[in-house]
Amino acid sequence: MLLTRPARPHPARRFLRRPKAALLASAVTVCLVAAGAPAEPLGVGDRIFPELGNPGYDVAAYDLALTYPGSNDKPLKAVTTIDARLTDSLNRINLDFAHGTVESVQVDGRRAAFTSAGEDLVVTPDHALPLGSVTRITVRHTSDPVPADDRDGGWVRTTDGLAMANQADAAHLVFPCNDHPSDKAMFTFHVTAPNGYTAVANGLPTGAVKAGGSTTWSYRSQHPMATELAQVSIGHSAVVRRTGPHGLPLRDVVPAADKTELEPWLARTPDQIGWMESKIGPYPFETYGVLMAQASTGFELETQTLSLFEKDIFTEPAYPKWYIESVMVHELSHQWFGDSVSPRTWSDVWLNEGHATWYEALYAEEKADRPLQDRMKAAYGASDRWRAAGGPPARPKPPAPGQKIGIFRPNIYDGAALVLFALRQEIGKDAFERLEKVWVQENRDTSVGTADFVRLASAVGGRDLTGFFRDWLYGEKTPPMPGHPDWKQVPAPASAGSAKKS
Repeated sequence: MLLTRPARPHPARRFLRRPKAALLASAVTVCLVAAGAPAEPLGVGDRIFPELGNPGYDVAAYDLALTYPGSNDKPLKAVTTIDARLTDSLNRINLDFAHGTVESVQVDGRRAAFTSAGEDLVVTPDHALPLGSVTRITVRHTSDPVPADDRDGGWVRTTDGLAMANQADAAHLVFPCNDHPSDKAMFTFHVTAPNGYTAVANGLPTGAVKAGGSTTWSYRSQHPMATELAQVSIGHSAVVRRTGPHGLPLRDVVPAADKTELEPWLARTPDQIGWMESKIGPYPFETYGVLMAQASTGFELETQTLSLFEKDIFTEPAYPKWYIESVMVHELSHQWFGDSVSPRTWSDVWLNEGHATWYEALYAEEKADRPLQDRMKAAYGASDRWRAAGGPPARPKPPAPGQKIGIFRPNIYDGAALVLFALRQEIGKDAFERLEKVWVQENRDTSVGTADFVRLASAVGGRDLTGFFRDWLYGEKTPPMPGHPDWKQVPAPASAGSAKKS
């Protein structure tokens, strides 16, 4: 994610906890059958989002069937099918789901009881699920694009339809899931929309079937994906296809009326992929593209194989061309850092954003003569203030209530890129570049954490870097910059300091 306009508050991204009474829907009698201890929300113990994700199972695959009614202010009908392997013996299964009406649940083809607890859908099958078994959970539900109680996330309503923005923990506002990046899975999408609309999703198309007044579009991922990276777009869109490096199929999705105007930006992607491959190795997925949505979000987002952008960033004259290109590279970089190599916990998000910011800045240096060192020196001057406000890069402060994307602060963008600059200073340019390539190659399609990066950096750097990373990633104060003893912290202007106190 890149907050392109962080100074502008975005009211649509307020997150408020709400009861899921709607989950009870038409099956109250079924729910009452569930006996035993009261249902309760669970989580995988994430420091930032304690109730996110669920223990006891590992999802292998999701199959999402969505039916768009032709209006983005009405719920979609949906069927979510989850194939999972039990990592513990369970009498109940908790799924994350918080904004929709559940009509029925089946476990292994048999009707199951369900209720809600916090932001969990709690399913009680009619049989115990033993350790090591494989189970299929089918949930028939609605998926509501209209925010309730000032809560938004998941679906983004565009001027002509919908798109998804599920980061950090909003996928469960769209479909039932194990909504944590530590549990990646394969995805299949079937999106039915009235004729005249175009539906796209992550991965490669597997067919489009027209029946009467609607068309069902199907897509399938070829690599596992975190729920926060899922993307479905429905609109009056044009799909622009071209070929990238090594025959990589590229597809961009843009408002049909703006296709010609936006083409010069779309044409930049193949060279940007080539540039990234020259730095860190082969592109990790089966396809890539840019989704330009007619919506106001205040951010761009690295949804896997199809990055989400506000269309206006490409048409706003105030943004210089070099800046727009660097933003494109930021989201492209995430396909390696964050998508292919995902964070094990949300405290590891600096590995996503620090690397994407690093390559964004490096691209601007090489292509637009914007010196990386100047940007890093400025970041160093502000680093102590960022740490005080948002926490150290690898221990970000939890977001304020109702502000889930509040974890995306400067400390995990330029502050984390500053850590990478210090590391390059510490171990040398050659070792650093080797580390980057090995990191994405060895951890492809997995979820890893900060400790894994520290171990690999120590191995590649030829010495124990635990102390170095402890100070740079967890210290309240920014350590001295290797090779630049003259770099100092810059006090905040008096006006900024006053504003912070309020």
